Amino acid sequence: MAFVPPTAEELGLVLGLDEIHGDRADLLITTATSLCQTVVKPLPEGAEAVVLSVAGRAYVNPQQVSYETIGPMSVQRPSGSGGLYLTKADKSALKSLAGRGGAFTVDPTPGTADPSPTWPVDDAGIYGEYEPGWGYP
Repeated sequence: MAFVPPTAEELGLVLGLDEIHGDRADLLITTATSLCQTVVKPLPEGAEAVVLSVAGRAYVNPQQVSYETIGPMSVQRPSGSGGLYLTKADKSALKSLAGRGGAFTVDPTPGTADPSPTWPVDDAGIYGEYEPGWGYP
């Protein structure tokens, strides 16, 4: 199954909003999708969660407000929590969904390698002369 861009209604559900501005949400989802495609193209199945996360951050905090006081209430948000951007975790998730990253093994042994020894071995399996007294005649 291919990537299907999320809808404005899905963004509203993720953010827990009863009403959502559809045109703005659609623009943010489209832009978030384009931003995600700078990391992985085409977007893999399951990338909808990353797109919704990116668009949701921008929808909730469009002006990148980090501290706001209204009457007796104040809110402090982490810096950089507004606008459209990909976090390191977002990039990692996209790469993982696309099957990139992670551990891998490289076998440097050539296909024509022979498992037999390359040094001379006598009938007893011992090569060369040994000093007497070490268990060898």
